[in-house]
Amino acid sequence: MLRFIAKRFLWMIPSLFAVSFLAFVLIQLPPGDYVTTYVATLASSNEIVDQNAAAQLRERFGLDQPMIVQYSKWIWGIVTRGDFGLSFEWQQPVSGLIWERMALTLVLAVVSLLVTWAIALPIGVYSAVRKYSIGDYGFTIFSFLGLSIPSFLLALVLMYVAAVHFGQSVGGLFSPEYENAPWSFGKLLDLLHHLWLPVIILAVSSTASLIRVMRANMLDELPKPYVTTARAKGLSELRLLLKYPMRIALNPFISTIAWLLPNLISGSVVVAIVLNLPTAAPMLLQSLMAQDMYLAGAFVLLICALTLIGSLISDILLALVDPRIRLE
Repeated sequence: MLRFIAKRFLWMIPSLFAVSFLAFVLIQLPPGDYVTTYVATLASSNEIVDQNAAAQLRERFGLDQPMIVQYSKWIWGIVTRGDFGLSFEWQQPVSGLIWERMALTLVLAVVSLLVTWAIALPIGVYSAVRKYSIGDYGFTIFSFLGLSIPSFLLALVLMYVAAVHFGQSVGGLFSPEYENAPWSFGKLLDLLHHLWLPVIILAVSSTASLIRVMRANMLDELPKPYVTTARAKGLSELRLLLKYPMRIALNPFISTIAWLLPNLISGSVVVAIVLNLPTAAPMLLQSLMAQDMYLAGAFVLLICALTLIGSLISDILLALVDPRIRLE
């Protein structure tokens, strides 16, 4: 196992370099650059920027240099100093902008995941054990509704309910008085007070899909001979379910870790915009639209790193939980 982990870490290095270069190239493929976008934005406001000023901006940001030179300087700064460059649009270090958003993104993603697992796991097991019962049909209807309703539509409906019927300020994760305030116990309580709305919205579709997956996996395992043998030996039904079929059926839940980590950045962009959440996804979208290449490139590189790390963690946990999964 240690050799496997070491090999995976070694393969991550060339993978990250390759993805960083491809991301850098793809971000610059659209016509123009950040200065072009900036000039167009000013022109839409009836402000005119002459060509000399635009050329000075390109020279200031290093956009007049060949792409390979820009990439070399950027990746060298990351490797040697941990410097992801300066955001053109925000005029701030990229690393500061990323980690500022990642903390709240991590809190939201972890809470959503825990809620999803806490609901989907017992419902999926119940639906499999009580197959074709009234409860099973009810949860099946819930699953199909959760999968079919667009997240942004659910967000708009719940925002209306929260604002009209509960009198809660909607949009964002904090009340106006706590938005720019330093962290305190009151700000933490305010965060928890606002957190339920995005958590419900983000958890509905993933919960619905995992219920169906858990039910299908349990239905595959329950008729197998080892379950019949364990039941014949006198194991209680609850202990039997927890010790054998559920352990095997948990594989899809563990596999979600592989996409959970990159989903911290790239997931639920539309929901985050609708709810005005201060998370990483809207900033990533804005950086791509503005061709802010250092900020967008840092996000893409981080997504790649989290994908590789999440896949490794998922593989290790699957090997620990499921005795059928071995390197041989």
